[in-house]
Amino acid sequence: MNEIVDETGGCLCGRVRYAFPQASVISAHHCHCKDCQKSTGSGKATIIFLPVEALQIEGEVKTFTVVGSDGSHVTRGFCGDCGSPLLSYVAEMPEIKFIKAGSLDDSSWVSITSSYWKKSAESWSPVTEGLPAFAGNPEN
Repeated sequence: MNEIVDETGGCLCGRVRYAFPQASVISAHHCHCKDCQKSTGSGKATIIFLPVEALQIEGEVKTFTVVGSDGSHVTRGFCGDCGSPLLSYVAEMPEIKFIKAGSLDDSSWVSITSSYWKKSAESWSPVTEGLPAFAGNPEN
């Protein structure tokens, strides 16, 4: 990783590492869609929107692509050795990567701005009160 960066993260086993400048972060959100619930094994995914050119990755990221709840093609990236979820992206938005906030080395600076897919949020993992919440994706 050559460029000076503010933020780093990676998988549990350390075989995949990433870095990006914090100033390049677009926003951060909770997604409660059923695909994110299944891929995280929890009630939501907390994702950080980042321009693809800002992200530096070392190591091999395995991917799995599905057709998402709204018909978009969502690819999720994870470590092929330990299985840690690291990032995702949507084919229809190739300029953006979504970093899984839990994979950051230090996530204390992350500030969530909204929740997506409120309509599929589980009662045991509700949307955050006081933040904007969209029924599906923001355009829905």
